[in-house]
Amino acid sequence: MNEIVAKDLIEESAEDVSGAHPIFRNAPRSVEFNKLRKRLIRLTREAIEKFGMVRPGERWLVALSGGKDSYGLLALLLDLKWRGLLPVELLACNLDRGQPNFPKHILPDFLNANGIAHRIEYQDTYSVVTDKLPAGATYCSLCSRLRRGHLYRIAREEGCSALVLGHHREDSLETFFMNLFHGGKLAAMPPKLLNDEGDVEVLRPLIYCAEPDLAKFAEQMAFPIIPCDLCGSQDGLQRNAMKAMLNDIEQRMPGRKDVMIHALGNIRPSHMLDPKLFDFLGLQPAASGQTPTSD
Repeated sequence: MNEIVAKDLIEESAEDVSGAHPIFRNAPRSVEFNKLRKRLIRLTREAIEKFGMVRPGERWLVALSGGKDSYGLLALLLDLKWRGLLPVELLACNLDRGQPNFPKHILPDFLNANGIAHRIEYQDTYSVVTDKLPAGATYCSLCSRLRRGHLYRIAREEGCSALVLGHHREDSLETFFMNLFHGGKLAAMPPKLLNDEGDVEVLRPLIYCAEPDLAKFAEQMAFPIIPCDLCGSQDGLQRNAMKAMLNDIEQRMPGRKDVMIHALGNIRPSHMLDPKLFDFLGLQPAASGQTPTSD
């Protein structure tokens, strides 16, 4: 019996959330919620194991924005750790970016109430972004770079080997199509990478998890969601167009998103057009009398 199957049997033996981490104390006891939770746990573990994210005994910095995805990420990692399936230390971290009307009490209250180790860091990146970019410009790229730089620094200060982010299936697919349509390249959002300095890993354990599942999970867990008034309120973003396109495809052909996310892990360089990845110049027909090799 392989490791994944054995762990699945452990999970199947738990028909409710009793004995789980305190973050689940008020979670629904319904069969529907239990199935949703198990599906998210299974997909998270699949990504963690497939991409070799865990080195036992290390420390992870879990970025917590206050949105549905980061709350879901934190809860699922705590669930795995509670069950002995994630042998790393977790430190939740929120970067308060100085946005007007940001409710500063919500995340500390939530984290303290659930006994979750955390660090709240204040850095006024909001003013930097709004000062450097004209009104109506898309803030996402600059805001993300500034935020990521501070999170790398905090990871170093806290002795964390990895920064863990809540990007999911749709985020990766949207990035792929943005690169395809606007960047002229085939690239998605990787599940694991190293920062430019090479000292902090970036991990995305939710890369196989569906956004609608995470939204439903957040709703049923009653997470205190904090909306992003900086970029979340901007219209006309290229990513929104990709999201709309993918949702239209999924509505017309249900199940296509799952097919596409698995396609990103099933690449055949010999059937693409990049001579850096496949030796087209060296591809020659077999000499007479020799048995040709197949691709």
